[in-house]
Amino acid sequence: MANPTRRAILARLATGEVSVNDLAEPFSMSQPAVSRHLKVLEHAGLISTGSDAQRRPRKLEARPLAEATEWLETYREYWEASFVRLDGLLSELNATEKKRKRAASRKR
Repeated sequence: MANPTRRAILARLATGEVSVNDLAEPFSMSQPAVSRHLKVLEHAGLISTGSDAQRRPRKLEARPLAEATEWLETYREYWEASFVRLDGLLSELNATEKKRKRAASRKR
């Protein structure tokens, strides 16, 4: 998933089954290079080979992506809550610093 070519392949497969040749077309790489990316995606369970033996179309497997999204969502919620707490703390510190500076300027 970290590879931009693989993400582009997954995006293309989101529209339906596609042959390897059609998948290779928009990339400036050989069909064997695209096939290597497809093997990685297939090994990860993100795509599968269709039933047409002549074209060997690939299709997206949504379940693993849904599971990954659910897992990532947990961490997104955690980090969002952490950032909200951090924002609150920084606001408090900023207000305290402003009060300290005002008090210091009055003493002069």
